[in-house]
Amino acid sequence: MADTTIHRLPDQLRAGLRLVFVGTAASTRSAELRHYYAHPRNRFWRAIHEAGITPRRYQPGEFAALIELGIGFTDLSKTGAGMDHQIAAETIDLPGFRAKMEKYRPRTIAFTSKKAASLFYGRPSAAIALGRQPRDASLPEIFVLPSPSGAASGSWTLEPWRELAAWIAA
Repeated sequence: MADTTIHRLPDQLRAGLRLVFVGTAASTRSAELRHYYAHPRNRFWRAIHEAGITPRRYQPGEFAALIELGIGFTDLSKTGAGMDHQIAAETIDLPGFRAKMEKYRPRTIAFTSKKAASLFYGRPSAAIALGRQPRDASLPEIFVLPSPSGAASGSWTLEPWRELAAWIAA
């Protein structure tokens, strides 16, 4: 069996972040390049700039620089790679994710797909609304964003990203 560590994207986490973006797992392209949201058709970098979360449009290879803006990154699966439906259930590490959030206590968590949020909440994607989620005092504020993946074009809207930008700017 191949060593899956080549598929891992490094967490970009530290205490006091204003925002942590959370995906299901790295895409195949992101795993190859070791950059978050690296596929050329992925809307992530354009969306965070157009929504007002970042002052300019960053490139995937610059993801580590966003920590200086108070923005971090992680995934629910640190060893899987591919499209959401290709990620093996046993690679989803909810206890590990929760432990990271308890350790670093970001102000806001933003799931970058309904799939990631459904895994976290243990509910079907269809039962999860986009945008700010009902408050759970034991967790940071949580937003669910439409997937920026080019494969999810049919459900794309920038509005939840703008809602997130307004929240973190407040």
